Amino acid sequence: MRFRFFIIDDDPSSRKMLHNAIEYEDLGDIVGEAEDGFGAEPTILMKKCDIVLIDLLMPKQDGIETIERLREMGYEGKFIMISQVEHKDMVAEAYSKGIEYFIHKPINRIEVLSVIKKVMEHIKLERSLQGIRHTLSFLDMSSQQGEPSRKERGGRSFTQSVLADFGIVGESGSRDLVNLIEYLLKKHRQESIRDFPALKDMFTEYATYIEAEDVQREVKAMEQRIRRAVARALQNLASLGLEDYSNPKFELYASKYFDFTDVRQKMREIEQNEEGSRVRLNVKKFIFTLYLETKENV
Repeated sequence: MRFRFFIIDDDPSSRKMLHNAIEYEDLGDIVGEAEDGFGAEPTILMKKCDIVLIDLLMPKQDGIETIERLREMGYEGKFIMISQVEHKDMVAEAYSKGIEYFIHKPINRIEVLSVIKKVMEHIKLERSLQGIRHTLSFLDMSSQQGEPSRKERGGRSFTQSVLADFGIVGESGSRDLVNLIEYLLKKHRQESIRDFPALKDMFTEYATYIEAEDVQREVKAMEQRIRRAVARALQNLASLGLEDYSNPKFELYASKYFDFTDVRQKMREIEQNEEGSRVRLNVKKFIFTLYLETKENV
Protein backbone atom coordinates (compact mmCIF):
# COMPACT_ATOMS: atom_id res chain seq x y z
CA MET A 1 0.00 0.00 0.00
CA ARG A 2 1.57 3.30 -1.12
CA PHE A 3 0.23 6.35 0.69
CA ARG A 4 -0.38 9.57 -1.25
CA PHE A 5 0.52 12.91 0.37
CA PHE A 6 -0.34 16.54 -0.43
CA ILE A 7 1.42 19.50 1.25
CA ILE A 8 -0.19 22.95 1.65
CA ASP A 9 1.95 25.66 3.21
CA ASP A 10 2.80 29.20 2.16
CA ASP A 11 6.35 28.78 3.48
CA PRO A 12 8.55 27.15 0.78
CA SER A 13 11.15 26.02 3.34
CA SER A 14 8.47 24.20 5.37
CA ARG A 15 7.16 22.46 2.26
CA LYS A 16 10.68 21.40 1.35
CA MET A 17 11.40 20.02 4.84
CA LEU A 18 8.18 18.00 4.86
CA HIS A 19 8.79 16.80 1.30
CA ASN A 20 12.33 15.68 2.11
CA ALA A 21 11.32 13.92 5.33
CA ILE A 22 8.57 11.88 3.65
CA GLU A 23 10.74 11.11 0.65
CA TYR A 24 13.81 10.13 2.70
CA GLU A 25 11.79 7.71 4.87
CA ASP A 26 9.96 6.42 1.76
CA LEU A 27 6.59 6.78 3.50
CA GLY A 28 4.74 7.19 0.22
CA ASP A 29 4.34 9.46 -2.79
CA ILE A 30 4.01 13.25 -2.63
CA VAL A 31 1.49 13.86 -5.40
CA GLY A 32 1.25 17.63 -5.07
CA GLU A 33 2.09 20.85 -3.22
CA ALA A 34 0.42 24.24 -2.90
CA GLU A 35 1.23 27.53 -1.21
CA ASP A 36 -2.42 28.20 -0.37
CA GLY A 37 -5.59 26.23 0.22
CA PHE A 38 -7.51 28.19 -2.39
CA GLY A 39 -7.79 26.13 -5.57
CA ALA A 40 -5.97 23.08 -4.20
CA GLU A 41 -9.13 21.06 -3.51
CA PRO A 42 -9.75 19.63 -7.02
CA THR A 43 -6.18 18.32 -7.26
CA ILE A 44 -6.40 16.66 -3.83
CA LEU A 45 -9.65 14.94 -4.80
CA MET A 46 -8.50 13.98 -8.29
CA LYS A 47 -5.24 12.45 -7.06
CA LYS A 48 -7.02 10.59 -4.23
CA CYS A 49 -4.66 11.80 -1.51
CA ASP A 50 -4.61 9.81 1.73
CA ILE A 51 -2.98 12.45 3.94
CA VAL A 52 -2.92 16.25 3.62
CA LEU A 53 -0.30 18.17 5.61
CA ILE A 54 -1.68 21.69 5.93
CA ASP A 55 -0.77 25.05 7.47
CA LEU A 56 -3.40 27.01 9.39
CA LEU A 57 -2.76 30.61 8.36
CA MET A 58 -2.42 31.25 4.63
CA PRO A 59 -3.08 34.40 2.54
CA LYS A 60 -6.17 33.53 0.47
CA GLN A 61 -7.81 30.57 2.20
CA ASP A 62 -6.71 29.27 5.59
CA GLY A 63 -6.36 25.66 6.65
CA ILE A 64 -9.70 25.37 8.43
CA GLU A 65 -11.61 26.78 5.44
CA THR A 66 -9.76 24.37 3.15
CA ILE A 67 -10.63 21.39 5.37
CA GLU A 68 -14.29 22.44 5.47
CA ARG A 69 -14.45 22.78 1.68
CA LEU A 70 -12.77 19.41 1.13
CA ARG A 71 -15.18 17.68 3.54
CA GLU A 72 -18.13 19.27 1.76
CA MET A 73 -16.74 17.92 -1.52
CA GLY A 74 -16.62 14.39 -0.09
CA TYR A 75 -12.93 14.07 0.80
CA GLU A 76 -12.42 11.25 3.33
CA GLY A 77 -8.65 11.41 3.86
CA LYS A 78 -6.71 12.56 6.93
CA PHE A 79 -5.37 15.99 7.86
CA ILE A 80 -2.24 16.83 9.83
CA MET A 81 -1.96 20.52 10.65
CA ILE A 82 1.53 22.05 11.05
CA SER A 83 1.50 25.70 12.08
CA GLN A 84 3.09 28.42 14.23
CA VAL A 85 -0.32 29.23 15.72
CA GLU A 86 -0.55 28.45 19.45
CA HIS A 87 -3.91 30.06 20.25
CA LYS A 88 -5.89 27.33 22.07
CA ASP A 89 -9.26 28.28 20.56
CA MET A 90 -7.90 28.11 17.00
CA VAL A 91 -6.21 24.78 17.67
CA ALA A 92 -9.45 23.44 19.21
CA GLU A 93 -11.42 24.60 16.16
CA ALA A 94 -8.95 22.79 13.88
CA TYR A 95 -9.51 19.56 15.81
CA SER A 96 -13.27 20.05 15.67
CA LYS A 97 -13.03 20.26 11.86
CA GLY A 98 -11.39 16.86 11.67
CA ILE A 99 -7.60 17.10 11.85
CA GLU A 100 -5.79 14.10 13.32
CA TYR A 101 -2.86 15.99 14.88
CA PHE A 102 -1.70 19.57 15.36
CA ILE A 103 2.08 20.04 15.28
CA HIS A 104 3.60 23.37 16.29
CA LYS A 105 6.35 24.93 14.21
CA PRO A 106 9.33 25.09 14.01
CA ILE A 107 9.16 21.67 12.42
CA ASN A 108 10.72 18.82 14.36
CA ARG A 109 11.51 16.11 11.81
CA ILE A 110 11.32 13.23 14.30
CA GLU A 111 7.95 14.41 15.65
CA VAL A 112 6.51 14.87 12.16
CA LEU A 113 7.62 11.40 11.04
CA SER A 114 6.22 9.82 14.22
CA VAL A 115 2.84 11.51 13.71
CA ILE A 116 2.67 10.60 10.02
CA LYS A 117 3.39 6.94 10.82
CA LYS A 118 0.63 6.92 13.46
CA VAL A 119 -1.86 8.37 10.99
CA MET A 120 -0.80 5.80 8.37
CA GLU A 121 -1.39 3.01 10.89
CA HIS A 122 -4.79 4.52 11.71
CA ILE A 123 -5.73 4.41 8.02
CA LYS A 124 -4.58 0.79 7.76
CA LEU A 125 -6.75 -0.16 10.75
CA GLU A 126 -9.76 1.63 9.29
CA ARG A 127 -9.33 -0.23 6.01
CA SER A 128 -9.02 -3.53 7.86
CA LEU A 129 -12.26 -2.77 9.67
CA GLN A 130 -13.92 -1.97 6.38
CA GLY A 131 -12.80 -5.38 5.12
CA ILE A 132 -14.29 -7.04 8.19
CA ARG A 133 -17.59 -5.19 7.76
CA HIS A 134 -17.70 -6.14 4.09
CA THR A 135 -17.13 -9.78 4.97
CA LEU A 136 -19.81 -9.72 7.66
CA SER A 137 -22.35 -8.11 5.36
CA PHE A 138 -21.53 -10.66 2.67
CA LEU A 139 -21.98 -13.55 5.11
CA ASP A 140 -25.27 -12.10 6.37
CA MET A 141 -26.48 -11.67 2.77
CA SER A 142 -25.45 -15.22 1.91
CA SER A 143 -27.37 -16.53 4.92
CA GLN A 144 -30.49 -14.56 3.94
CA GLN A 145 -30.30 -15.88 0.40
CA GLY A 146 -30.42 -19.45 1.65
CA GLU A 147 -26.87 -20.52 0.79
CA PRO A 148 -25.56 -23.70 2.43
CA SER A 149 -24.44 -23.42 6.06
CA ARG A 150 -20.80 -23.54 7.07
CA LYS A 151 -21.28 -27.10 8.19
CA GLU A 152 -22.62 -28.08 4.77
CA ARG A 153 -19.77 -26.35 2.96
CA GLY A 154 -17.17 -28.48 4.76
CA GLY A 155 -14.21 -27.92 7.05
CA ARG A 156 -12.06 -25.92 4.66
CA SER A 157 -14.83 -23.43 3.95
CA PHE A 158 -15.64 -23.13 7.65
CA THR A 159 -12.02 -22.35 8.49
CA GLN A 160 -11.80 -19.79 5.70
CA SER A 161 -15.00 -18.09 6.82
CA VAL A 162 -13.73 -17.74 10.40
CA LEU A 163 -10.49 -16.22 9.14
CA ALA A 164 -12.55 -13.90 6.94
CA ASP A 165 -14.42 -12.78 10.06
CA PHE A 166 -11.05 -11.80 11.50
CA GLY A 167 -10.21 -9.89 8.32
CA ILE A 168 -7.02 -11.86 7.60
CA VAL A 169 -7.86 -13.91 4.52
CA GLY A 170 -5.25 -11.97 2.58
CA GLU A 171 -2.45 -12.90 4.98
CA SER A 172 -0.07 -15.63 3.78
CA GLY A 173 -0.33 -17.23 7.22
CA SER A 174 -4.06 -17.75 6.67
CA ARG A 175 -3.34 -20.21 3.88
CA ASP A 176 -1.05 -22.10 6.25
CA LEU A 177 -3.81 -22.17 8.87
CA VAL A 178 -6.41 -23.50 6.42
CA ASN A 179 -4.07 -26.24 5.18
CA LEU A 180 -2.92 -27.11 8.70
CA ILE A 181 -6.47 -27.47 10.04
CA GLU A 182 -7.38 -29.63 7.04
CA TYR A 183 -4.36 -31.84 7.74
CA LEU A 184 -5.20 -32.12 11.47
CA LEU A 185 -8.73 -33.19 10.66
CA LYS A 186 -7.37 -35.97 8.45
CA LYS A 187 -4.64 -37.22 10.78
CA HIS A 188 -5.78 -36.45 14.33
CA ARG A 189 -9.57 -36.30 14.20
CA GLN A 190 -10.01 -39.36 16.45
CA GLU A 191 -7.46 -38.29 19.05
CA SER A 192 -8.23 -36.48 22.28
CA ILE A 193 -6.81 -33.04 22.91
CA ARG A 194 -4.38 -34.49 25.47
CA ASP A 195 -2.83 -36.65 22.74
CA PHE A 196 -2.29 -33.77 20.36
CA PRO A 197 1.31 -32.93 19.37
CA ALA A 198 3.02 -29.79 20.64
CA LEU A 199 2.91 -26.77 18.34
CA LYS A 200 6.42 -27.18 16.92
CA ASP A 201 5.93 -30.94 16.51
CA MET A 202 2.68 -30.23 14.69
CA PHE A 203 4.43 -27.88 12.26
CA THR A 204 7.25 -30.39 11.72
CA GLU A 205 4.77 -33.20 11.10
CA TYR A 206 2.89 -31.11 8.56
CA ALA A 207 6.06 -29.93 6.78
CA THR A 208 7.15 -33.56 6.49
CA TYR A 209 3.70 -34.52 5.18
CA ILE A 210 3.87 -31.95 2.35
CA GLU A 211 7.43 -33.11 1.58
CA ALA A 212 9.10 -29.75 2.11
CA GLU A 213 12.63 -29.65 0.71
CA ASP A 214 14.02 -28.26 3.97
CA VAL A 215 11.68 -29.25 6.81
CA GLN A 216 13.28 -27.09 9.51
CA ARG A 217 13.36 -24.01 7.30
CA GLU A 218 9.72 -24.52 6.32
CA VAL A 219 8.74 -25.00 9.96
CA LYS A 220 10.36 -21.69 10.92
CA ALA A 221 8.85 -19.84 7.96
CA MET A 222 5.39 -21.29 8.57
CA GLU A 223 5.56 -20.41 12.26
CA GLN A 224 6.42 -16.79 11.39
CA ARG A 225 3.65 -16.52 8.78
CA ILE A 226 1.04 -17.92 11.15
CA ARG A 227 2.22 -15.69 14.01
CA ARG A 228 1.87 -12.59 11.82
CA ALA A 229 -1.63 -13.66 10.76
CA VAL A 230 -2.72 -14.27 14.37
CA ALA A 231 -1.24 -10.91 15.42
CA ARG A 232 -3.25 -9.20 12.67
CA ALA A 233 -6.40 -11.07 13.78
CA LEU A 234 -5.91 -9.77 17.33
CA GLN A 235 -5.32 -6.23 16.04
CA ASN A 236 -8.47 -6.29 13.91
CA LEU A 237 -10.57 -7.80 16.69
CA ALA A 238 -9.36 -5.23 19.23
CA SER A 239 -10.15 -2.42 16.77
CA LEU A 240 -13.63 -3.86 16.28
CA GLY A 241 -14.13 -3.89 20.05
CA LEU A 242 -13.05 -0.26 20.35
CA GLU A 243 -15.56 0.73 17.71
CA ASP A 244 -18.43 -1.30 19.16
CA TYR A 245 -17.89 -3.31 22.35
CA SER A 246 -21.21 -5.08 21.86
CA ASN A 247 -20.42 -6.16 18.29
CA PRO A 248 -21.54 -9.83 18.00
CA LYS A 249 -18.30 -10.89 16.31
CA PHE A 250 -16.23 -9.26 19.05
CA GLU A 251 -18.32 -10.96 21.72
CA LEU A 252 -18.09 -14.31 19.91
CA TYR A 253 -14.34 -14.39 19.27
CA ALA A 254 -12.64 -12.19 21.90
CA SER A 255 -12.46 -14.71 24.76
CA LYS A 256 -12.73 -17.83 22.63
CA TYR A 257 -9.68 -17.45 20.39
CA PHE A 258 -7.60 -15.21 22.68
CA ASP A 259 -7.09 -14.55 26.36
CA PHE A 260 -9.41 -11.62 27.01
CA THR A 261 -6.75 -9.81 29.06
CA ASP A 262 -4.59 -9.80 25.90
CA VAL A 263 -7.46 -8.38 23.86
CA ARG A 264 -7.96 -5.60 26.42
CA GLN A 265 -4.22 -4.86 26.42
CA LYS A 266 -4.23 -4.59 22.63
CA MET A 267 -7.24 -2.26 22.79
CA ARG A 268 -5.35 0.01 25.21
CA GLU A 269 -2.29 0.01 22.95
CA ILE A 270 -4.41 1.05 19.96
CA GLU A 271 -6.15 3.78 21.98
CA GLN A 272 -2.80 5.20 23.12
CA ASN A 273 -1.15 4.83 19.69
CA GLU A 274 1.65 2.71 21.14
CA GLU A 275 4.11 1.60 18.50
CA GLY A 276 5.31 -1.58 20.25
CA SER A 277 3.20 -4.30 21.86
CA ARG A 278 3.45 -6.08 25.19
CA VAL A 279 0.93 -8.75 24.24
CA ARG A 280 2.31 -12.28 24.14
CA LEU A 281 0.43 -14.12 21.41
CA ASN A 282 -1.03 -17.48 22.36
CA VAL A 283 -0.79 -18.99 18.86
CA LYS A 284 -1.43 -22.48 20.18
CA LYS A 285 -4.80 -21.47 21.67
CA PHE A 286 -5.82 -19.83 18.40
CA ILE A 287 -4.95 -22.94 16.33
CA PHE A 288 -6.58 -25.43 18.71
CA THR A 289 -9.73 -23.34 19.00
CA LEU A 290 -9.92 -23.07 15.21
CA TYR A 291 -9.42 -26.84 14.93
CA LEU A 292 -12.09 -27.66 17.52
CA GLU A 293 -14.60 -25.22 16.01
CA THR A 294 -14.03 -26.65 12.54
CA LYS A 295 -14.28 -30.22 13.83
CA GLU A 296 -17.60 -29.46 15.53
CA ASN A 297 -19.06 -27.86 12.41
CA VAL A 298 -18.26 -30.52 9.79
